[in-house]
Amino acid sequence: MADTLTHRILITGASGFVGSALLQLLERDHGGCKVFAFGHGPKQTNAIDLQDPEAVEAAVREVRPTAVVHLAAVAMPADANNAPRHAWNVNVMGTMNLAESVMRHAPRARFVYVGSSEAYGASFQSIEGPVTETAPLRPTTAYGATKAAADVMIGQMAYDGLRAVRFRPFNHTGPGQSDTYVVPAFARQVAEIVSGKREPVIHTGNLDAERDFLDVRDVVRAYAGAATLDLDADPDHVYNLASGQPRKIRTILDKLIAQAGIDIEVRIDPAKLRPNDTPLAWGDASKARDRLNWGPLVPFEQTIADVFGYWHQVCNVR
Repeated sequence: MADTLTHRILITGASGFVGSALLQLLERDHGGCKVFAFGHGPKQTNAIDLQDPEAVEAAVREVRPTAVVHLAAVAMPADANNAPRHAWNVNVMGTMNLAESVMRHAPRARFVYVGSSEAYGASFQSIEGPVTETAPLRPTTAYGATKAAADVMIGQMAYDGLRAVRFRPFNHTGPGQSDTYVVPAFARQVAEIVSGKREPVIHTGNLDAERDFLDVRDVVRAYAGAATLDLDADPDHVYNLASGQPRKIRTILDKLIAQAGIDIEVRIDPAKLRPNDTPLAWGDASKARDRLNWGPLVPFEQTIADVFGYWHQVCNVR
């Protein structure tokens, strides 16, 4: 515990789903860390506009962090698609503003960049088996393109001295995630049916797609570890975070329906089908396991139960 007293961790996007989970973990397991949480939620007192270089510079200069965990982003693919210029400004130029400020005012700080498996894009369809970190970044969405661009940028800046760790997390979920994502969207509908607030019918899109899902509590363990471990300065610090087990969306829905314990009809809604949906996306996280001693610990069944429990509680309160 003594060495953790030296850690000053600046977190962007701290008010989001993942940021909140990271704050809980640091408070529980890294109590000696001094955490500076920057976000835009109702409970955040610190807000930072990544598009304002002077504001970013002032924040980094004042905090003098030993580590930065960069979570802030236009994170919804639909939002990035609807306003791509804004997504590029925030996800790429905002990341540049932050990284440059760290290099100027906290050059010894660890810079933890949170990218996305969406950066691999078309590589999922051209590579057999789970993708590794050496797979080409071939994004097919505006969101994936912004995350890939920032990923490459941070990788280049590592050669200039930025002490970077780049993560490419695959799909992750957990209690508290917005129902704009697939697992909580299903969980909310099932919970509303159980609470008598919706007819026992779920309308959905493609259920045959397969994705690699993690629990957010496992994901933030990697971020916390990267922020607090004494890693060498190596541009090759880029890691997939994945379970290595693809799951059909249909199977996830079935598990949530099983939580309800009642009959629920599932109807495919053509309006919810995406023409360019990637059939299979999964990752190999052996590099993170070997170098960072990281691996998923939360059973997927527990994740499903917790997400359903969260939405069941929400439905009963309303």
